[in-house]
Amino acid sequence: MLLSWTSAQVRAAEEPLLAAGVPLMARASSALAGAVVRVLRERRGAVVGGRVVLLVGPGNNGGDALHAGAYLRRRGVDVLALALAPRVHDEGRAALVRAGGRIQAVTDGAAGAGREARAQRAERSGATELEAAVRAAAGADVVVDGILGLGARPGGLTGTAARLVTLLTQRTTPSDERGPVVVAVDTPSGIGVDDGGAAGVVLPADLTVTFGAAKPGLLLPPATHLAGAVELVHLGLDLGGAPALARLEDADAADLWPVPGPAAQKYSRGVVGVVAGTPRYPGAAVLATSAAVLAGAGMVRYVGDAGEEVLAHRPEVVLGVGRVQAWVLGPGVAPDDDAQRGRVASALEGVLHRGEPAVVDAGALDLLPERVPAHVVLTPHAGELARLLSARGHDVAREQVEAEPWRWARTAHEETGATVLLKGHVTVVVGPRGAAYAQADAPAWLATAGAGDVLAGLLGALLAGRADDAVEDPTLVPALAAAAALVHGRAGHHANPDGPLHAGAVAAAIPATLRALLARG
Repeated sequence: MLLSWTSAQVRAAEEPLLAAGVPLMARASSALAGAVVRVLRERRGAVVGGRVVLLVGPGNNGGDALHAGAYLRRRGVDVLALALAPRVHDEGRAALVRAGGRIQAVTDGAAGAGREARAQRAERSGATELEAAVRAAAGADVVVDGILGLGARPGGLTGTAARLVTLLTQRTTPSDERGPVVVAVDTPSGIGVDDGGAAGVVLPADLTVTFGAAKPGLLLPPATHLAGAVELVHLGLDLGGAPALARLEDADAADLWPVPGPAAQKYSRGVVGVVAGTPRYPGAAVLATSAAVLAGAGMVRYVGDAGEEVLAHRPEVVLGVGRVQAWVLGPGVAPDDDAQRGRVASALEGVLHRGEPAVVDAGALDLLPERVPAHVVLTPHAGELARLLSARGHDVAREQVEAEPWRWARTAHEETGATVLLKGHVTVVVGPRGAAYAQADAPAWLATAGAGDVLAGLLGALLAGRADDAVEDPTLVPALAAAAALVHGRAGHHANPDGPLHAGAVAAAIPATLRALLARG
């Protein structure tokens, strides 16, 4: 499991080590230099003669970059540091210069625009200086982003740094194999370290070398897509207390998945009740019931008017109301389908009285009671979550949810009491007592009609198989929801690794995905 802590938690854990004289910067810069050495070997087959440009800001991230640059220079690398602040880390600067590296102050003269002739000359000189810096960075083998660190204010890069990064990203694209590999120091400069925001200018990284602990912004959208691969360097921090956010890995999902023993029977395996689809739109019912069957439910009951289509695809499904351990409510239920909406409302009433876990999706979201227990899992996409919250008095649009998914998923949990699984290119799960997960397991091809119905059925089977545990320990439910998101994403890769995908193929890939997952776990 990949755990993350906020910048305040990391700084608090660093303080006693710094007070004791532990050389945290030396450890961090050494690991950073080692990562750059590996990149140089992969890119050009040798370290000696490689070209590295450091983008250096005023703080400790700049110091890490400068010390790493000194190490690289001693390995025969051509190192140029571009100082993007009036003052940079003194010891780091001195170390780089002693090792034979170069350091160049960069300004762009924008502050003098429109002033007297002397200021205009400075502006022209600064613009030339900035262009030269961009050319140097674009022509490097590796660019090390050490501009901003944990103490950066929200809003991204500003001033010279913002202009340099903007010009550099315009000149180099991720698909250009001739462009530099970007290695970020701790986090890409300009992201929301604690919330994953990316409102301003950010230099996308191919690799982020993070120190002490991963930060939430490296796991959360939209910033997670700007971090590239994340390499964690342990510094011996004592990170007491609960992490801010986690990401499950395969072994974690395997541990959470219910595996039947020799005495198992269909009822102990878990019975899933599904209220989904309509005769006019039976696909959601077929996909949700199929996913529940293929994910290992002991029995799947279907309640609704699309039973004929369901049985044609899944003859093992039982039609009609009966004993269930968990519900899947809402996939494919249209707002004008009074009969199916009535069945959803009836099932939700039973959930509140009997306490079964439930997945509440799509057409069931607007039927949600004011408060529900945490073993009720909401599975909206951003637009549905915005509508749910707007109906409860929050002024929020889909675009805001997409920009700050963790914030709004937390708000939905606080408003409803439910565990919230917010679907997206990174799935964010929020539950009680601060439990939070961010899963980035799915290929982009999984953004296809019906994929959410498959996820709902898959999660329903998992909740049914662990229904007693979910009711007894509410903090388990977010972990189960994150595990379902992981398996769903893995099934997308398994169905067709390079795409395209359709939802039925994802459902069909669930058994093989689980088999591989459990074998590794």
